[in-house]
Amino acid sequence: MRQIGWMALAKRLWKRINDHDLFGRAAQLAYYFLLALFPLLLFLMTLLGYFARAGSHLRNLLLRYLATVMPSAPVKLFHTTLDEVSNSRSGGKLWFGLVAALWLASNGMAAIADALNIAHNVKETRRWWRVRLVSLGLTVATAVATISALMIVLYGRRIGDVIALSFGYEDSFKLAWRIMQWPIALVFVLITFNLILHFAPNLARRNWRWSTPGGVVAVALWLLVSFGLRLYLNFFDTYSRTYGSLGALIVLMLWFYLTGLAILIGGEINSEIEGIKTLPAS
Repeated sequence: MRQIGWMALAKRLWKRINDHDLFGRAAQLAYYFLLALFPLLLFLMTLLGYFARAGSHLRNLLLRYLATVMPSAPVKLFHTTLDEVSNSRSGGKLWFGLVAALWLASNGMAAIADALNIAHNVKETRRWWRVRLVSLGLTVATAVATISALMIVLYGRRIGDVIALSFGYEDSFKLAWRIMQWPIALVFVLITFNLILHFAPNLARRNWRWSTPGGVVAVALWLLVSFGLRLYLNFFDTYSRTYGSLGALIVLMLWFYLTGLAILIGGEINSEIEGIKTLPAS
């Protein structure tokens, strides 16, 4: 294995980003993410609508914690949309939202797979139905991991209280749990990113690793752009004044764009590191 310095690795990565047009592909992903988002919200809010007060409480908790990792403008847009949807819930809307969200999200996952194939310099040889099944499977797995992370964040205190009561732990456990629930939720996010980076591209079977260098960097970049964008908009919220009600949608698209870019950069890093490992030692 050849040793390579950080600066050389950064230069090679930057070249790959430009050669593979990651900025353009991230814009494509942002479009797919936006298409899938509102059918997903339609499904979730229609489902929560059947839980009356509990659903309203969960919705408020969800919006509050979304506000910690997303810019404020999209959260306000979500709040308005969810109020409109919840006032007219129905079983047909529930199933339509689920099917539409899965189908549109799987289109985005297929686009991610295509971009990661280019990152790994491989061609797509899988049949179209297999690619679609892999995309649907990753979509469901991503949704489960994301919901698990949200449940830990939203109901982490209650979960800790139940565990402490069941096993007779002291109050010190409850305090430690409240601190650890955020890193645990972050681990679910890391697993989600690595699921995509591992199974989406058309690569030979490899041993599953819940953490990879590309996955760690992707999560770090996602957190950086999320909190950075939120901090910027808190002090320089010019979108709403310049674009009016479209400002929230523009910020949301920008956040989706940066999220997609973080995932693709993670794939490029994994591909580059795997390529370096196969080089003979100099």
